[in-house]
Amino acid sequence: MTQPRRPDPQPLKTNDTTTFVVGTALWAIALVVLLIIRPVHTWSIWTCVAGIGLGLFGVYYVHRRDSRRR
Repeated sequence: MTQPRRPDPQPLKTNDTTTFVVGTALWAIALVVLLIIRPVHTWSIWTCVAGIGLGLFGVYYVHRRDSRRR
């Protein structure tokens, strides 16, 4: 039971800005679809609006974080 622990793997290098932009675009597409079909409940529309807002904040945050690392 006392086997030596393997070392942690190196972190992956990812493009976080692209991830946030794609996610925000998907929320925007969902919002357009919902505005076309006119759902009975408006909470789904507000969910998309919140997703877009948080996605834009994520793009801003990642951009600011990356500029400070340089």
